[in-house]
Amino acid sequence: MPRDVRVCSVCAWRETCQKRFITAVDTFCSVHCPDYTRDVRIRDSEIDDKIVEYHLERWRKLGRPRRSLVITISRETGAGGSEIARRIATTFGMELVGRELIEHVAKSTKMNVRMVELLDEKAVSRIDSMITSLFVVRHLSPDVYFRHLTKVIAAIGERGWAVIVGRGAHLILPKGKTLRLRLIAPREARIEHFMKERHMTHTEARQHVTARDADREGFIRNYFKAEAADPANYDLTVNTGELGIEGAFMAVAALVRQRIEAEESAGRKQTE
Repeated sequence: MPRDVRVCSVCAWRETCQKRFITAVDTFCSVHCPDYTRDVRIRDSEIDDKIVEYHLERWRKLGRPRRSLVITISRETGAGGSEIARRIATTFGMELVGRELIEHVAKSTKMNVRMVELLDEKAVSRIDSMITSLFVVRHLSPDVYFRHLTKVIAAIGERGWAVIVGRGAHLILPKGKTLRLRLIAPREARIEHFMKERHMTHTEARQHVTARDADREGFIRNYFKAEAADPANYDLTVNTGELGIEGAFMAVAALVRQRIEAEESAGRKQTE
């Protein structure tokens, strides 16, 4: 069965659509028009390209943000990482960049180039130097896709003021301008989350959590030669099973405000 992407920027390509681009779109591609119907004439590859083009054009018009902070979010499956990411991005007016968008760009050389071209020449040079150093120092995988992935994440990091979810962004971007978070929760709590939210049986939810966790851990281990759960790779690890989503959000938001204040203070000192 073909993958269904429910976003207004896709729905609006239909010739009969009367709500062109009215419904807001986020980078997780989860917001959709209630009147959406799939146009089977549009291939999934075309949808992927259009989604990326949509965001690249929007970033071009927005220009460079005033602040440089980037937040990376690593998470266990069902621990609420995506929800925390959305709330942080909304609260602080940051760009929310999900795994799907990053992968769409990384899989296309053309899109990769366009992403980097949004930055100035000095920024592009810094990205090239950083990636070269990253591969030499950490002996990372030379896979073409992974090189594209690191370049895309580095470009988003260079642009700044974004929340990046997954794809090992916390191991790619420089620590000085990145707040690296990890969201965890007890395994049984995460299983219960999927049983409640997706109406899965206990067995289905357990298998889903096990498979998704294994995929994420395998990705980090294969490409970065690191362990996803290593606390040394994060600035803060939050247990949503203990704090709840609201408590976790408040803890993360407090740290974000602290980093913003520190960045603004450093900026004032430089201008004095």
